[in-house]
Amino acid sequence: MPHSTGWRGRKDERTLRESRLGEIVDGLMREKAFARGVPIGQLASDWSAVVGPRLGAESAPVSLERGVLVVAASTGPWGAQVRFLAEQIRRRANEALGEGSVVTVRVVVRPEPRKGL
Repeated sequence: MPHSTGWRGRKDERTLRESRLGEIVDGLMREKAFARGVPIGQLASDWSAVVGPRLGAESAPVSLERGVLVVAASTGPWGAQVRFLAEQIRRRANEALGEGSVVTVRVVVRPEPRKGL
């Protein structure tokens, strides 16, 4: 039966020497998979400030890739509200993340918009 040898058994340069926390974080930020999730995490934590408390309770940002912000809404009417405010959401998201981060807003409907965040 396979089992993990833990971090001590790894033959990776990150585990062979002591590292400062800042060096570890810098290394993670250089890894594309990790860095891609940072903007959406930042946007998710400030979502109510971007869209307001009521819409923030009924929607959530799901992903941000290649300038497309996908927002999940809890129902069709809330999805319509997100679509109606899409330009305002795009502007405010760009204020939070940096100009050009969000080019377009796409809406999906799912019963639990915050599930998976």
